Amino acid sequence: MERKTFYITTPIYYPSDRLHIGHSYTTVAADAIARYKRLRGYDVMFLTGTDEHGQKIQRKAEEKGVSPKQYVDEIVAGIKELWKLMKITNDRFIRTTDREHEITVQKIFKKLYDQGDIYKSEYEGWYCTPCESFWTQTQLKDGKCPDCGREVELTKEESYFFRLSKYQDRLIKHIEENPEFIQPVSRRNEMLNNFLRPGLEDLCVSRTTFDWGIPVTFDDKHVVYVWIDALSNYITALGYLSDDDSAYRRYWPADVHLVGKEIVRFHTIIWPAMLMALGEPLPKQVFGHGWLLLEGGKMSKSKGNVVDPVILINKYGLDPIRYFLLREVPFGSDGVFSNEALIQRINSDLANDLGNLLNRTVAMIDKYFGGTIPEHRQEGDFDGDLRDTFAKLPATVEELMDRFQFSTALAEIWKAISRANKYIDETMPWVLAKSEENRPRLAAVMYNLAESLRIVSILIQPFMPETPPKMWEQLGIVPDSGAVSWDSARKWGGYPAGAAVRKGEALFPRIDIKKELEELEAISAKGKESPADGGAAGTGDQKAGETGGLITIEDFAKLDLRVAKVLEAEKIEGSDKLLKLRLEVGSETRQVVSGIAKYYSPESLIGKSVILVANLKPAKLRGVESQGMILAASNDTGLVIATLDGEISSGSRVT
Repeated sequence: MERKTFYITTPIYYPSDRLHIGHSYTTVAADAIARYKRLRGYDVMFLTGTDEHGQKIQRKAEEKGVSPKQYVDEIVAGIKELWKLMKITNDRFIRTTDREHEITVQKIFKKLYDQGDIYKSEYEGWYCTPCESFWTQTQLKDGKCPDCGREVELTKEESYFFRLSKYQDRLIKHIEENPEFIQPVSRRNEMLNNFLRPGLEDLCVSRTTFDWGIPVTFDDKHVVYVWIDALSNYITALGYLSDDDSAYRRYWPADVHLVGKEIVRFHTIIWPAMLMALGEPLPKQVFGHGWLLLEGGKMSKSKGNVVDPVILINKYGLDPIRYFLLREVPFGSDGVFSNEALIQRINSDLANDLGNLLNRTVAMIDKYFGGTIPEHRQEGDFDGDLRDTFAKLPATVEELMDRFQFSTALAEIWKAISRANKYIDETMPWVLAKSEENRPRLAAVMYNLAESLRIVSILIQPFMPETPPKMWEQLGIVPDSGAVSWDSARKWGGYPAGAAVRKGEALFPRIDIKKELEELEAISAKGKESPADGGAAGTGDQKAGETGGLITIEDFAKLDLRVAKVLEAEKIEGSDKLLKLRLEVGSETRQVVSGIAKYYSPESLIGKSVILVANLKPAKLRGVESQGMILAASNDTGLVIATLDGEISSGSRVT
């Protein structure tokens, strides 16, 4: 019997010099659903990617003196590396610069033109380059873009238009007859009342004032504008209108487009109208989630309040970050991110509740029974209530996950964890252990705790991919066995007979919140580069020739720059950028982590004399302490470490 399919997408991300934690929010949520559906036996297609054309990209590339493709290639590599770090299990990654995508977009444009849904006219109006959006005079807010508040430009040019207004009534009818099409309900009401019922205008779908885009095949002055280019990715990725459209026939229509609330309009009005014009089915649902905010407003690189997910993962591990993103905020609503809230969640939910439950259970099984629970067990008080709690849990989690209620699903799992912790206090194993005649009862208590943890380990897999295998190792459960299948969580009694527990390290060590907040505040204040850059070069966005602020000779004197000789160099496991260097600095030896692995092989560095910032506060990068920073210069084409013209002994001061 063929497996049921499930197709989920995130928006394709516009290339940005650095992704903040808000971008990760959408992708982690989509990944949790994809993992959950796979565990339920679905044939899943999970798509993400990048939207790489447009005037904004072309201008940024020109500023940096590179081609648009060179500019986006480097950024896309970083996005893919971040998704790998976050263990995102997307099945496909589409780029709008992929040749197959471009060819299909040209076919779509021509098809719509040939049938009269696209026509040539002239556009005059206000254009926001950062948002890639056109606005009428009445839509502007204080003369600026109503979305981002930036300056707009008056644009007048020959353009092709899509007859969006033609599909207004069909769209209203579809939304009204399919209440699940737009979720949450607040987004549905917004689309109907603020955009559709007041009336739609036809949509500009080509540009002539720049050329970084997909050419219109029958009019080479024009490039296809973002709507038909970017939105089509959801079907071009599946081979729509290609020689092999088997994936399209298998997975389309999408089960859900998961998008941020700011682009719900594009996905519930423009995109469905395009599909209607093409004669194709509409996606089953568009879910518009809220923003993850910092105090003071939405996360934005331009506002200077970006939170780097790489920093957080390197400090706390992947699962705590994924847990926080999915637990802290009801999906669909806006939420506030703060370092303090993150650490409190780690200490309370992960260290105190789950980590402590596992540690106590394994320690007691090891202490009282030598690591293996006896088969002879005696039922007693509190067992029935514990079993009932866990018997209801899988169905509850499934219902909530099917409605994208990640936070509530995790809250239900943690209620069960709390019930298991309470069960320890109720049964008092340490008292039972004092009497030999109570050993069968003690064995039952231990079994019930181990079984509770087994079920928890299964249900948290979509959210926290690294934690369940660690739990199975300590509980003595074989991975990929029937004891950890999703279906096995529905039935109490799956903890394997004869399993031998193994005491291990704490899953989630408690964090000193005061000390940690001080460190995070210092990192935020520095605001220069993520640990993945290794501190090799502080280039950032500063253009050549800019000083970035003058300093005095006294400021410069605070730097302790020393000549250092590279004794050893090796790559850091799990990182494509970082090298661990052992440096001779006079009579001293230093360990430094540097983000130069893409430009230097470890063996090429042995024996080189480099310049070390010797009085930089030590920091941990990927868990490896770095005692300083070596100097390097970089531009858009490469990076070169600073060396010396001539021989000089290591440890010499650079002045």
